[in-house]
Amino acid sequence: MKHHKRLARHPGTVAATLACLPLAACSAGSTAVGKNTGNSLQVGLTAEPANFDFTKTEGAAIPQALLDNVYETLVKLDQSGKIRPDLATSWSLSKDRKTYTFHLVKDATFSNGARFTAEDAKFSIERVASAWTVAQKAQMKVVDSVRAVSPTELEVTLKQPSNDWLYRMTTRVGAMFSRTGVRKLATEPVGTGPYVVKRWNRGDSITLARRNGYWGREPHFASVTLKYFKDPTAMNNALLTGTINVIGQMQSPESLYRFQNNSKYKVIEGTTNGEVVLSLNNGSGPMKNPKARQAVRYAIDHKALMDTCWAGRGKLIGSMVPPTDPWYQNLTDLYPYDRDKAKKLLKESGEANRTLRLRIPTLPYATACGTVVKSQLEQAGFKVKLDQLEFPAAWLTTVFKNSDYDMSIIGHVEPRDMQTVFGDKSYYTHYDNPRFRALLKKADQGSREQQITSMRAAARLLSKDAAADWLFLLPNLMVADKDITGLPVNAVSESLDLTGLGRS
Repeated sequence: MKHHKRLARHPGTVAATLACLPLAACSAGSTAVGKNTGNSLQVGLTAEPANFDFTKTEGAAIPQALLDNVYETLVKLDQSGKIRPDLATSWSLSKDRKTYTFHLVKDATFSNGARFTAEDAKFSIERVASAWTVAQKAQMKVVDSVRAVSPTELEVTLKQPSNDWLYRMTTRVGAMFSRTGVRKLATEPVGTGPYVVKRWNRGDSITLARRNGYWGREPHFASVTLKYFKDPTAMNNALLTGTINVIGQMQSPESLYRFQNNSKYKVIEGTTNGEVVLSLNNGSGPMKNPKARQAVRYAIDHKALMDTCWAGRGKLIGSMVPPTDPWYQNLTDLYPYDRDKAKKLLKESGEANRTLRLRIPTLPYATACGTVVKSQLEQAGFKVKLDQLEFPAAWLTTVFKNSDYDMSIIGHVEPRDMQTVFGDKSYYTHYDNPRFRALLKKADQGSREQQITSMRAAARLLSKDAAADWLFLLPNLMVADKDITGLPVNAVSESLDLTGLGRS
């Protein structure tokens, strides 16, 4: 049984000055902008949220903006990937590994003025099963019961031991909601975090403002503007001209030299959870054929592709596991580039005369890599039709929801998402292998050593089955004004945590 003490929060936040319709969440006295409102930060990003409700809307853009900043969790990840206290000051686990007892902070409030208690935590956890519609809701199926022992003590009992559950509580499914603040989540998020959404200028930016009465350490910046760019060059120019202070996601790595040789800026380069996946529709069409999928994997020259479309930045992994996870193994040798073998398998599959629909989102990495994938597949004898779908709306509807595709390219940036993407046959990849699911279950319920062994076996089986092709792992490339501090080297969670940022 372990106890964990809460670490002090680090300073950080974001700013914006663009005019647009203020959100109602900012009207309450408890959500007023804090002192030093001129102390602001502007961050350039790529994918804008469709709305603010990640309980009903898929995609990583919402938790990227809101998690840790507007919404908090009982526990969170630090930069090393370890689980640390957040709204819980400590926790313990029973000897049978099924019951967690959390001790909560005493003075936290929501941005609507309501006090945060164990009843809100109970409400939030139970609401995942009753109200959430996104795929991540399955991560709470293991919960058997939740009990508010007192205003500051919460007891969660699982149906069986789970190595994965506490980790999931650091992600969006662990977000704490107000019992009186969930009616308009798509437009008016209410959380316990140090920021509130002040403005949303659709198609352009989101402004977060530091709120008065925050229970933890006040972040450095009074406001932060998340500024969204469809064009990577425009985002680079915005930093060069002082319009933004940080490029949160460098989308033109070939342009890094413009900043590396300039003393005005600092460049951060690390790793992420973001597997750039050549998704294959295992449920219907030509990619239902195992030999056709194998042919695709042999046809891709991954190093040449990464060199061409992402300036050689990133890492080749060959699986759905990044190096920051304990069960990582380099599986690139399972399908080495072999065009002749690809041609042979394609002929044996009987799918050579069918045209593959490669339907990609209008995101820089996907559009840059899409033409390379198309060319390499055609050189191996495939017929490929490339379509670009507006992201998020068109891609989410056509590919993710309706499965109207044969192949796609998308960055799966959620942490430890192998089970989410491939463990449910109704998910858009439609991978269906009982052996794979059995390995995931064994990993979750076993010892630490059994977890690592079974997860490695699951990743290898997934790769051997050619359930998808893993083009490369996105690097964490950030560029900022040289005086910005607290930028993460590795992106280990799905949030862009602004609370640790500052200015020297």
